[in-house]
Formats: sequence, C-alpha cells, structure tokens
Amino acid sequence: MKMNPRCTYCLLSRVHFQSKLSTDDEDLISKTIKECLGVVNKYYSPEAVSASVATKVHRKCYEVLEDNDPYAVTKKLISQAALKVLPVAKEKIYENSPDNRELFRRAVLASVIANYFDFGIMGFDASEDKFEAAFLNFFERGLDVDDTPKMLGLLQDVVYIADNCGEILFDMLVFDIIKKLGGKITLVVRGGPILTDVTLEEVKEFEIDKKVDRILTTGSNAVGVLIEEAPAELLKAMKDATLIISKGMANYETLSEHNFGPVAYMLLTKCECVAEDLGLEQGLVVAKLVNYP
Repeated sequence: MKMNPRCTYCLLSRVHFQSKLSTDDEDLISKTIKECLGVVNKYYSPEAVSASVATKVHRKCYEVLEDNDPYAVTKKLISQAALKVLPVAKEKIYENSPDNRELFRRAVLASVIANYFDFGIMGFDASEDKFEAAFLNFFERGLDVDDTPKMLGLLQDVVYIADNCGEILFDMLVFDIIKKLGGKITLVVRGGPILTDVTLEEVKEFEIDKKVDRILTTGSNAVGVLIEEAPAELLKAMKDATLIISKGMANYETLSEHNFGPVAYMLLTKCECVAEDLGLEQGLVVAKLVNYP
C-alpha cells in the first residue's frame, strides 16, 4: 500500500502516543517529535510504501527516546485483557457443536475481532476494559467479508503472519482448527520489538510454539514484513505456502505491494486509508482472500 497524505499526521500522533508511554520529559518528547518530523519530511512520497516509512519513523523515535520497547508494559496489559476474554471466545466458537466449516469461520472471526487490540491509532479506542463488550458485539455481527469457505481448501501448508500481542492468543484458536483439519503452520513473528507486535518473547511466554510446526521471524523490527529485510527462509516459506494468512493492517500494507499468494488478509479496517486500499468501508471485520487462482 502506498502512502496517503493522511498517514503523516496519524503516524506523528502515534509517535507522540508512544513517546508519552516512554517518558514524562516534555523536552525529550518535543525532541522526538521534531526528529521524527524530519524523517517524514525526508521520506514522504505518494509512491512510498506506508509501512516502510513508518518503520523509519518508529526506529528514529525509539532511538531518540533511547527506549527499544516503549510498549513493554502495554503489551503485558493487552495480554492480561485478552486472557480474560479468551474463555468467552472459546465458548462462542464451540457452541452447539458446529461442523468444521462453521468452526473455522467462527475461529477466524474471533481472531479478527482480536485485531481490536491496537493502541495508539488516532481516533480508535482500543481500551482493554471495553474489549469484552466489543468482542461480543462484533461476534454477533459476524464477518463483513467472509472468504473462509475458500480458505478451507488451502490449509495444507499455512504461513501465518502474526500481528499484535493479545491478538495472538486468539490466533491460537485458529491454529487448533487448522491442525484439526490436518494442516501445517509456520508462524511468523517480528524479529524485534515494534509497537505492540508479537515477538519471540511472547511465543515463549505463552508456549505458542507448541501449537504450530515452525516459528520464523520477519528478520527485523520492521512495521509489517519488509521483503528487503526478510530472511531467505521466510521468503521460501511464503513462496511454498498453500495459504498465507496475514493478520492486521501493517502486514497488509507491506504484502499488498507483492504478488505472494494466495493471501488471506484478516483484519479490522480501523484505518480509513487501509479500508480504501482494500476497496472497503472503515470499521469492517474482514477475512479477504486475494491472489487466489
């Protein structure tokens, strides 16, 4: 996805948000904003990939703050909130003993709803105390874009690119169904801390490795999957996969610039620009399959 003019102020809003997570020093926050403005000014272009510019901005932010993980505490809180709602999600998924098709659809729905956990997006309230109510409301509504029936026949060798902490606990519900249906899963997490995204630290903490066949990383702390920074092993896995499941907006922003496929984009359209690029409205629950023969 290419950069939109609206990306600039949303990105700087997030820089301010995470700076305040890191420090109370207003001078340091001002310095951080100024330095990040310089990065935006240098790299902003209608032809630039939005997540690539975002990566440069966030790396500069972390560098000036001298903080390699401003969201460390926030990620713990997100995981705690997710764990509280997880039993509710499991109950809804398995209610009335659904067949495999419906079971997969419900698990995907729960997983996409958990993409709600994305703190710092301008104009989006992801407060944890509202998550259970939001989860139940979204679950009742269902998927606004539902390509899960097509996905069902592509689960033999899945590359599953994770997004946020908290959300990953709901992804594990999808892993269970994929494994039940005989599929293999390669889970991909960030190569280092960036925003609230999952890293190997969370994989270890929640024993996520026991749910999948293999764990790979994106090779760096980039926003999304920057192909130029991705390990050869990851690129091969994506090329060989029967299905790539891409969670969240940042992964969409990067992968939509390439021709991997089939790719299932599973996300909430929290951002107006991402929604428009997908040809959808803002605020939808999406499981959209593209590059499908």
